[in-house]
Amino acid sequence: MSTSTYTVAGMTCNGCANKVKTAVTDAAGASAVNIDLATGKVTVTADRPIDDVAITNAVEEIGYEVTVG
Repeated sequence: MSTSTYTVAGMTCNGCANKVKTAVTDAAGASAVNIDLATGKVTVTADRPIDDVAITNAVEEIGYEVTVG
């Protein structure tokens, strides 16, 4: 199992978090996506290696900024 954490800027509500969760799940084939709305931390767990570029592209495509770590 692989786990990666990202910081996503611009999420201000549960609707935003749900959009990010859907985008990340689709991009990573994630088994779990946990979002801390207050800090912007998104923790992704997947059965395969996580592609940081795919996650970044998916999140930026829906209008948010993302950093790894």
